[in-house]
Amino acid sequence: MKLTELFQRGEFVVTAEVGPPKGFHIEHLLHEVETYLKGRIHAINVTDNQSSVMRLGSLAMCKALKDIGVDAIFQITCRDRNRIALQSDILSAALFGIENLLCLTGDHTTLGDNPQAKPVFDLDSVSLLQMVGKLESGEDMAGNPLDGEAPSFCKGAVVSPCSDSVDVQLAKMEAKVKAGAQYFQTQAVYEPEKFIKFMEKAKQFGVPVQLGIVIPKNVGMVRYMNDNVAGIHVPPEMIEELKADKEKTKAGITGVEISARIIRECKDYCQGVHIMALGWESKIPDILKLAGL
Repeated sequence: MKLTELFQRGEFVVTAEVGPPKGFHIEHLLHEVETYLKGRIHAINVTDNQSSVMRLGSLAMCKALKDIGVDAIFQITCRDRNRIALQSDILSAALFGIENLLCLTGDHTTLGDNPQAKPVFDLDSVSLLQMVGKLESGEDMAGNPLDGEAPSFCKGAVVSPCSDSVDVQLAKMEAKVKAGAQYFQTQAVYEPEKFIKFMEKAKQFGVPVQLGIVIPKNVGMVRYMNDNVAGIHVPPEMIEELKADKEKTKAGITGVEISARIIRECKDYCQGVHIMALGWESKIPDILKLAGL
């Protein structure tokens, strides 16, 4: 099902994210999905060689999720493919019945485990959204007609609401809406007050936004994000909360409590939540319960 149908019905849309393995054995990941996520969330994002680390392809993993009755969101980045390959993969997604896309520019190859790889970036996230719209009109980017019925997707994009450059993020958001974005998932939010202020300005675009949650696992993780991930700031009091009881933090209880609290504080200002568990998929049911979802 397209996420747009859920938003239009007024549902608070809950999605999660999984990263394919560095190999082709997916039994464990499918078990995690069936045990902790299926029936509790609306759809699952599949990352596309996240952080430029080579893994099983997003499209193949989306198909595997579809086969077990789980709606998948095909994350597709511009880093590794030119416009020919991007269009081909999107048509392949349509063949597999995958209706939801998340269109991303992608991290540079120098950040990953194959830094010598040549980046492509033939398109960016805005032109990628435009390209999907072109396919939906029945033509490829070059204006050549497609055979048969044109594909139809729910097209998503990302935004960083807690960035220091709020006006820049709003301008990027506007450009993506004009290019065809129908919903947004945000970068991880740890400062609810910043998110709420951003959403007051972003509501002018009339597009649903899902609050992004990355479960804070430990002090080292959040300090790394503060130092290296643009658009994320974990406040000192939250770091102290993670420090306070090391056993509780190690067990994931503190991270679950923080995540649920952020959702509770923000859910009246957004249309859904997107949880990036980074291997802690087993914690998602507890987060949803504590958040009252």
